[in-house]
Amino acid sequence: MTVHNHWDWPFLEPRHKALAPELERWAGSHLQDVPGDDLDAACRQLVRKLGEAGWLKYAIGGVAYGAMADTIDTRAICLIRETLARQSGLADFAFAMQGLGSGAITLFGSAGQKEKYLPPVAEGSAIAAFALSELDAGSDVASLQCTAVRDGDAYVLKGSKTWISNGGIANFYVVFARTGEAAGSRGISAFIVDSTTPGFEIAERIEIIAPHPLARLEFHDCRISREQLLGTSGQGFKVAMATLDVFRTSVAAAALGFARRAMEEGLRRATSRKMFGQTLGDFQLTQSKLAAMATDIDAAALLTYRAAWLRDQGQTVTVEAAMAKMTATENAQRVIDAAVQIFGGLGVTRGATVERLYREIRPLRIYEGATEVQQLIIARGIIKAFQESEQARG
Repeated sequence: MTVHNHWDWPFLEPRHKALAPELERWAGSHLQDVPGDDLDAACRQLVRKLGEAGWLKYAIGGVAYGAMADTIDTRAICLIRETLARQSGLADFAFAMQGLGSGAITLFGSAGQKEKYLPPVAEGSAIAAFALSELDAGSDVASLQCTAVRDGDAYVLKGSKTWISNGGIANFYVVFARTGEAAGSRGISAFIVDSTTPGFEIAERIEIIAPHPLARLEFHDCRISREQLLGTSGQGFKVAMATLDVFRTSVAAAALGFARRAMEEGLRRATSRKMFGQTLGDFQLTQSKLAAMATDIDAAALLTYRAAWLRDQGQTVTVEAAMAKMTATENAQRVIDAAVQIFGGLGVTRGATVERLYREIRPLRIYEGATEVQQLIIARGIIKAFQESEQARG
């Protein structure tokens, strides 16, 4: 917990400053009775709770379809994810995937597609998923091999997807497949595939260190209507990148929420644990650790809300979002590791809050673009900007 309340920063408007405390109060009283022994049931219940309370209205765009606003408010998304992550990593996941899974429909969907899919997402009565990754096509999206072949007024999907969040519980999936208009990234299209479509199969459920529904999908001559095409044929890479640009900054916000919770737990432990006639927090080594933790958190928060603010001003934030995502996830890993160290043996005990945070933060450094990918995005962006400025100067 830092000295200054970041809700008062100039990046945020009055509506944002009111949003986070309201969600904090709601989360404190509504996230306690979620079942812990059935992961799928827990996620379904969380989506339903978030929808009934109106929080999922922020995850989509279009007032006519049940959204809070016609465009997605990136700062609101970040505040919600940060707040939920402080309370429950699974609640943050449930919210985030409703946004990511339906984001392409918000950005590129037809009126009919929006009318069919977005209201249930906002209500929490339908669960969304984003199916981009493949076994040999994670960060390198252009190398994906899943295909969609045009056949009259339909497309036939063949291939597989893996590491798909909400796999196994989603009602529909935004699936990216190669349609062959051109080589590489220019020959990919995006489709909406309902979970009940013949030929669609959940081939494998995948377990990871931070439990959430995850699966490998397979498409066996899966036939879908041409009306399920998102945007235009060959536009899939653009659809994927635009969607990720919206929600990548919010990954940084989730990491920030995890880090803030770890900081609070670390401070509570440091100021209460007695050692050698004083508290753990009285030792200079502990104070040094706490100082580094607080600084890492504020640095991540500044980059996160700068990127969110810039996007809400209509600017392209590919580089800024990458900086925020990279910094927030890497810093949160250090903060949480330091909190575990402050707790000592208790910190690695199954069920301890900092132990849970330690498992939850690790995947964030990988998904929606690993840290190394963010470094490439940043470097290429600043090189391009430099070269353009040099050309403009003559």
